[in-house]
Amino acid sequence: MKHPPPTPEDIAAFRAAVADAVPLSADIRVVHEPPKPRPRARQREQDEAAAITESLHGPLEIDDLVALGEVTSYLRTGLPRNVLRDLRRGRWSIQNHIDLHGMNRHEAHEAVSQFVAESLASGKRCLRIVHGRGFGSPGREGVLRHLVKGWLMRSKHVLAFCHAPLADGGEGALWVLLQASEGRPPR
Repeated sequence: MKHPPPTPEDIAAFRAAVADAVPLSADIRVVHEPPKPRPRARQREQDEAAAITESLHGPLEIDDLVALGEVTSYLRTGLPRNVLRDLRRGRWSIQNHIDLHGMNRHEAHEAVSQFVAESLASGKRCLRIVHGRGFGSPGREGVLRHLVKGWLMRSKHVLAFCHAPLADGGEGALWVLLQASEGRPPR
C-alpha cells in the first residue's frame, strides 16, 4: 500500500522530535558480516567424478579381462542343453540385430539394454548382436566382446547365447535367445 508523501508539518514534527539526538561515533558501531559458507570437499568431488568417468570410458584393466574369462556360450541354469544346441544349429531365425562397432562401453551398454528391451516388447526372441573382434581396439583386444557377454549373462531375459557361425559374424557376433514375452505364445 502506498503512503502519501510527508507534509511540511510532518517533517517539522520529526525534526523537532530528533533535535536533541546525538549521532553515534563510527568506532562503536558493529558490522555484522554474512555467515561464511560451509566448506565443500571440492577435491573429493573431482576425484569421484574422475573415477566415474574412468570406470565408464577408460580402458579395461587386465584383471577385468581375466575376470570376464573367455566365455564362448551361455545357457541359463535349469534349461535343457538342446536349447543351446538348437540355437547353435540355427533352428531359430534371427528376428532382430544390432551393430555396436564404433561405440564405447557406455554407449554399447545403453544400446544393448535398449535393444533387448525393444526386442522383448515386440516379441522378437532370436537376436544377433555384432560386437566386433576388437581389431580396431587398443592392443587389438575385443573389449566389447567380453563386456556384452557379461551383460547378457546378468540379464534375466536371456536364455542362451553363442557365437554366430563364420558366415554371420563368427567370433565378432553373438546369437542370443530371449525368453518369450508375457502374453505372447512361443514361436
